[in-house]
Amino acid sequence: MTRRTSLSRWDELPLDKVTEMVARKRVAGRTFTLTQSYLKKGALVPRHAHEGEQMIYVLQGALRAELPSGEVTVHEGEVLQVPAGTPHQAEALDDTFVLDVTHAPAAAGARQS
Repeated sequence: MTRRTSLSRWDELPLDKVTEMVARKRVAGRTFTLTQSYLKKGALVPRHAHEGEQMIYVLQGALRAELPSGEVTVHEGEVLQVPAGTPHQAEALDDTFVLDVTHAPAAAGARQS
């Protein structure tokens, strides 16, 4: 089955206000999701894990991430790679913009026939 090409205009995507401290926009593909999130200083993303790998690119600001291997601060211009199934949480140390790519292997397998 051939999938159609699509084009999204970022400034026209709906803004999902997750909490008073976190807002995001996202484009979901067949196996990956691209998300731009804005976290106000002090925002906490609770501990969670993804079925697939996640890459978090800090465009502006800084995050403190708690991982099983310890704590790491991710600064502007840095990318944190989080392996599939790894529990993690993050706190915004400043007003922070991040761009993340998350792989969704279950979605890929479920849609293939």
